[in-house]
Amino acid sequence: MISSRCLVGLTVSLLMLGGIAAWFPSVAVEAAAPAKAYFAGGCFWCMEEAFEKVEGVTAVVSGYMGGTVANPTYEHVSAGQTGHAEAVEVSYDPAKVSYPQLLEAFWHNVDPVTSNAQFCDHGNQYRSAVFYGTDEEKRLTEESKSAIEQSKRFSEPIVTQIVKASTFYPAEEYHQDFYKKNPIRYKYYKFSCGRAQRLEALWGKP
Repeated sequence: MISSRCLVGLTVSLLMLGGIAAWFPSVAVEAAAPAKAYFAGGCFWCMEEAFEKVEGVTAVVSGYMGGTVANPTYEHVSAGQTGHAEAVEVSYDPAKVSYPQLLEAFWHNVDPVTSNAQFCDHGNQYRSAVFYGTDEEKRLTEESKSAIEQSKRFSEPIVTQIVKASTFYPAEEYHQDFYKKNPIRYKYYKFSCGRAQRLEALWGKP
């Protein structure tokens, strides 16, 4: 049988432990939220496919950015009525892939010397652009553009926009992962649009 003294001692010990726990609470270790980057390179179906192949990218969402109308729809964006570009929101783990590496993937999946169009898609809504979120992202983007210019790869000027990110509006659900959900239609579009052929002519074989 436990004596009253033992019970008192046990109670005091538990109170002391409770006090210590209050001073040193347990810290829940949570995974850091992924960083996000925004790019436009013509058809967002194709840009989604391109970025999802990059190791360290955790998610890619098709959507719209750079316009003047709130909550744009595909019907209005594709008609060039809102000023938005088809864009992608790239979520990534900075411990696995850096912003400059994302830029490299971006450049090699766009035609940077054609303005207001990408491949068979024409209009300002299909312009190529990097939407930077911070001054550091802006600096890195401008440096990557300058490096391409200095390489003399292209005889024409690079016209890809480098602009401050604005509100990103996710596109309609049927556009998300389109290349996975509609592979036959997607492959036909991509081939007939001449995207792969033009990219190879610009950048060489991947």
